[in-house]
Amino acid sequence: MGNCIICGTPVDGEICESHEEDVVFEFHGSEPSQLTPSRYYRGTVDGYADFGVFIDIGAHVTGLLHRSELDQRIESLDWEPGDEVFVQVLDVRDNGNVDLGWSIRQREREFRGKLIETADDEFRPEEFEDGSDGESDAESDDVTAGEYQASTDEPGSVDEGTTSPNANATETVATGSGTGSGSGSVATETAAPSTPATDDAADATPEAEPALKRTTIDAIEQQVGSVVRLEGEITGVRQTSGPTVFELRDETGTVECAAFEEAGVRAYPDVDVDDVVALEGEVERHHGDLQIETESLDVLADEDRDAVLERLENAIEQQARPAEIDLLADHEAVTAVEDGLADAATAIRRAVMEARPIVVRHGATADGYVAGAALERAALPLIREKHTREDAEYHYFERRPLDGRVYDMDAATDDVTAMLEARDRHGEQLPLVVLVDAGSTAESVDGYDLLSLYDAESIVIDDSRADDEITDAVSVAVAPSLTDVDVSDVTSTALTANVAAHVNDDVRGDLEHLPAVSYWEDTPEAYLELASEAGYDETAISERREAVALESYYQSYKDKRELVADLLFDGEAVERPQDGDLAGHVSEQFRAKLETELGTARENLETEAVDGITVAVLDTAAFTHRYNFPTTTLLLDALHRRQRDDGPFVTLGVGDDELHVRATDSLNVREFGDAIAEAAPDAGVHVVGGRDGHIEFLPGERDAVRQAALEALDETLA
Repeated sequence: MGNCIICGTPVDGEICESHEEDVVFEFHGSEPSQLTPSRYYRGTVDGYADFGVFIDIGAHVTGLLHRSELDQRIESLDWEPGDEVFVQVLDVRDNGNVDLGWSIRQREREFRGKLIETADDEFRPEEFEDGSDGESDAESDDVTAGEYQASTDEPGSVDEGTTSPNANATETVATGSGTGSGSGSVATETAAPSTPATDDAADATPEAEPALKRTTIDAIEQQVGSVVRLEGEITGVRQTSGPTVFELRDETGTVECAAFEEAGVRAYPDVDVDDVVALEGEVERHHGDLQIETESLDVLADEDRDAVLERLENAIEQQARPAEIDLLADHEAVTAVEDGLADAATAIRRAVMEARPIVVRHGATADGYVAGAALERAALPLIREKHTREDAEYHYFERRPLDGRVYDMDAATDDVTAMLEARDRHGEQLPLVVLVDAGSTAESVDGYDLLSLYDAESIVIDDSRADDEITDAVSVAVAPSLTDVDVSDVTSTALTANVAAHVNDDVRGDLEHLPAVSYWEDTPEAYLELASEAGYDETAISERREAVALESYYQSYKDKRELVADLLFDGEAVERPQDGDLAGHVSEQFRAKLETELGTARENLETEAVDGITVAVLDTAAFTHRYNFPTTTLLLDALHRRQRDDGPFVTLGVGDDELHVRATDSLNVREFGDAIAEAAPDAGVHVVGGRDGHIEFLPGERDAVRQAALEALDETLA
């Protein structure tokens, strides 16, 4: 019979059931069956697999830490074979396989005790090392070994005049600093050898330690192992099963600060997101990332708070706005929105500096993916530079492809749900939401209104003919049509690449070919020249466009970050000696699939003349593969480009409940839809996506809608 090393409760062993998860075990057994599920163990990395990491528990047992148990991607781990890690045994299967879970506590000091587990028993480290049989005297029952010593005595509980047997040793005492409840706020004092007291010594007042001078986050890499003082704003708080992790931002960067009260207990509960604080702690490396082990954390108020906020604001103001506007090429439609480009770039740079996540919503098209990749290319280096976490780019920048060109309530609800969960569970700030190649028409206003109810900032960058209502719904609208310039020769990528170049001028050279990639025809000569100077000829440009168009169709809800980068940027291109480069290989598949569908479509086109207009009608419900590549819109685009003649030409795609229109002359789809609705009042006709959108209707009125569309063409074509 012994006492629990944490609480002193009499137990049959060394730890009570309620504190078993507060202790780390070192395993000295030889069989998986000798492990105890739910306990935490010290382990070493054995090797990697696609599905997880193999961890050695002791010298004879290996378990699997499945990738689903990790808090980051496997490829972002920097563990090497032999590295020490801490894991939880979740299950020992009948076949001897050991399932492991991730322990957020990755240092022994974050546990409250340590025990040795053998095949038959468990021991305190000093007993095991001394070779004892597990029996201990009364004194050893009250403390654990070394740094894991735990005492339930209150300060000052030792009788006066009693001399500690360790009077010359280092002892740990609470300092009481900070606004929390003892959250790791400890100071180490070394007691001097005992000497007779004198009157002078009794009256002497110990000198206060000099206050630490403030340092900045960008300087702490050179101060690993030192205690530093930081001042800044709390931008995130998350509670782990071990410490509480605060994310602190100053004028130079962002760093995570771990504060430990006890396992799973919130440290400094009065400190929250947006608080301005002074923090002192030791600089450490945690899995390769810089981290502060918090010793004190104080919320600043009044003049101290104002001084920090002013310092932060001055730094952001100075760094966020581009010094000057230098467009990638001379392009009238882009020049018309120079101010908007600068405002959008400033908002994105500011979000990075304020440690706010950036969510990019873009159309699941070639133009949408290329435009989204341009912003990604610009933002990721800034995020890596700003944050000390090596995986920060996966937490602070996300592309979420959008089905269609409308930011509707479904998409907005998805984003709001995700951001509120991140705020409440992980203490993250609300994101900056950037709509690219979508979201510039009135149908998106409800989605933006939902974001604004939570004060989430939004930006739209779109080449479509935008509606005036959008300017009041978003923070920044980069839409040339709102300036009344011709938008027939501009793409969303042309706009977004210019924004990205002003977000991060260091990647400007990587972006120069992207505008040309986004044009299916009539590419402005300035962009072709820019791509050529960057080393991309017309074949290379078309291969990248076609490859991205194909990959944007598959798994269209995913960002495919690494694959899209490999397709677009030569630096990451995967060379295949037998087939050429990756873009060329994928573009061959694109052309084969498109040509097959075009052949079927041409054979089933119905062509007729309507008041001097040549109209080609395709029954997309009957003569396209709805769930195979290419999409209806991409197929109609290609069909229209190849079928049109010198006169007015219109291509109609009529499906079960959708109608898409392509015209050589300008056509306002909203007006077109209104005319159809008037002629077919029972068809439930409505327009999705504004003047460049499509028309939806009731399937039972399909024939009436088709006839009404033919009749409405003459009056709606410009």
